[in-house]
Amino acid sequence: MTVGDATASEGDLLRVVRETPLGDGSSDVSFDARSGVIHADLRVGANIVAAQALRANGDISSPGLKLHGAGFIVSREEAASLGLGHVPELDAHIREYRNGRDLADRPRGVMVIDLFGLDADEVRQRFPAVYQWVAERVKPERDHNKRATYRDNWWVFGEPRRQLRPALASLPRYIATAETTKHRLFQFLDASIAPDNMLIAVALPDATVLGVLSSRVHVPWALSAGGRLGIGNDPRYNKSRCFEPFPFPNLTPHPDLAAQIAATAEELDAHRKRQQAAHTTLTLTDMYNVLDALRLARPLTAKEKLTHTHGLVSVLAELHDKLDAMVLQAYGWADLAPALVGQPGGTLPWPEKPAAQAEAEEELLLRLVALNAERAAEEARGEVRWLRPEFQDPARRTAPAAPPAAAVQDEIELDEAPAPSAKRGAAKPAAAAARRAWPAALPEQVRAVAEVLSAAAGAVDEAALAQHFTGRGPWKKRLPNILLTLEALGRARREGAGWRA
Repeated sequence: MTVGDATASEGDLLRVVRETPLGDGSSDVSFDARSGVIHADLRVGANIVAAQALRANGDISSPGLKLHGAGFIVSREEAASLGLGHVPELDAHIREYRNGRDLADRPRGVMVIDLFGLDADEVRQRFPAVYQWVAERVKPERDHNKRATYRDNWWVFGEPRRQLRPALASLPRYIATAETTKHRLFQFLDASIAPDNMLIAVALPDATVLGVLSSRVHVPWALSAGGRLGIGNDPRYNKSRCFEPFPFPNLTPHPDLAAQIAATAEELDAHRKRQQAAHTTLTLTDMYNVLDALRLARPLTAKEKLTHTHGLVSVLAELHDKLDAMVLQAYGWADLAPALVGQPGGTLPWPEKPAAQAEAEEELLLRLVALNAERAAEEARGEVRWLRPEFQDPARRTAPAAPPAAAVQDEIELDEAPAPSAKRGAAKPAAAAARRAWPAALPEQVRAVAEVLSAAAGAVDEAALAQHFTGRGPWKKRLPNILLTLEALGRARREGAGWRA
């Protein structure tokens, strides 16, 4: 049981570093102790929980497609039997597919039937074999689903990610990482590849961004911000906490350095894919396990020696070292390089890390939190360092065409909790608070209500909640159902006459 206090308090964080059994059945336990302000995530040190989501990183990251029907997945042979390769335009609806295991190990070679944008009659008329396949393998499962939109729109994915699709539409490639995995790895995927729900897709083709995300700047941040989840307690990448608040370096004054980071990231991505293509049993997980063993100077097993040879893991290590040093230089933090570059990976158990590395990582996190606060203040003044301005900047962005009515669903994408507010003081009176327009679509309405509750210091009743929004029509009548939805999802709870996140 954990007991919390609403005020900021100092305390001691004790980590067990050694347990020595004694003759009487007890153990002598040695601790490493750190003192300081205890944050909401029971950390002492950098207050990552307080980091704010940045507009500069908004609208370009999302979990992938959530199928709600295993029948959508087909082998290449099955896809060919359905007409792929000779039925006109079917190649736009049967695509290569990747999930988290495909990225961590190696691709399974499966495809996915993606009929988003088509109504059932169109599918039957244009692709009758596909219609029959989905009707026989997906519809029976969907018929028993309690959610009406899943039952009624059985031929399309449960969560087709209508916001992600326009972000990926004009790109040749995008960056992807598995949501839960032992090693935090990023790689490019071709735009024709459909990402699974257990991938986080970042709609950027820029190798400089890939380099920063792959570096010893972003990875410790992601490990601290995202927490752990799943079998084996593997680290989880939550786009609302790991990507959206992360402050990227300002490389505008350093075009040569940006080009070097991009070139090294391209080489890293190509190296891994080339070695896997040459050796059919080689996985990325095995390669990075060996890389950690090299960092720790641990003798390799016979299997690891083979992985080292097939994966050219020493070359992999050199590319990462080069990338880490350049990204630290881009931030102006080259002083941390001696303690971070070439050291064991961030996923290793804490006691195995050298003390200098642990201290440098903590200093790195402190600097990133401070930089996040600086960027948030800039954005409050109207200065936004867009990562993809032609798509993100409302002044430049062209609104995508709405999907056909038959494909529109009440898609409530609550796989990600709203990013925590950096300021959790007393709630502002509605008159003084910045009011926002009531969103038109249900998913945005749910998300907006969740964000208001998350930012509030105490419980908020429906009347006070409504004062955070403007709009005409009977939109206030939706608040009770939205609050009940958030309660069912574990994102809100009743407290007296009000609601709290």
